[in-house]
Amino acid sequence: MVTAETEREVEALLFAAAGALSLDDLARRLPEGADVEAALAALAARYTGRGVELVCVADRWRFQTAADLAWLMTEERDEPRRLSKAAQETLAIIAYHQPVTRAEIEAVRGVAASRGTLDVLLELGLVRMRGRRRTPGRPVTYGTTEAFLEHYGLASLADLPGVAEMKAAGLLSLDLPADFAMPDPAALGPDEDPLEAGEAPEFHTDYLGEAEELEN
Repeated sequence: MVTAETEREVEALLFAAAGALSLDDLARRLPEGADVEAALAALAARYTGRGVELVCVADRWRFQTAADLAWLMTEERDEPRRLSKAAQETLAIIAYHQPVTRAEIEAVRGVAASRGTLDVLLELGLVRMRGRRRTPGRPVTYGTTEAFLEHYGLASLADLPGVAEMKAAGLLSLDLPADFAMPDPAALGPDEDPLEAGEAPEFHTDYLGEAEELEN
């Protein structure tokens, strides 16, 4: 019959252990002749229904939170996502030169625009697809969102820092063309987003149709 002292010793070892312990692990630490199996059975019975239970996993024993209380151990927190240099440059080009197509972004950056970079900006809600340019191929144009203004604490696009300030802050390291200018706040305010003369208003229907074709 297991002694109370053996049960206490096994309990102490399991509580202090960094991981689960096998019968042999426990026996090596206990006095010779200690009934480890009986002590484990007694502890398992004593902890049944408690907030912490004694369980055997892969022939090793450990204390763990009762399964029905696992929800108490979860914690939700927001992890800020840092934009890559490519994403920062792409976002700056879109912000200062919207509405802008992928080809125009590539022309300014001098490298191919990664689909993943645009996907990240779209997923974060900083950028959205505005419409289609009324040019051959009807390319998609991109623009910023209200979430972009909120994220950077801007009342409107007119509050964007100048290109020189962006470069000085290390957020933009590009040799921009001479016609790369600040947006006109009169043409695009914080609460309105009129389509440019060269954009097609039926964009959303067209895009969804193409997306369905790709999926099929």
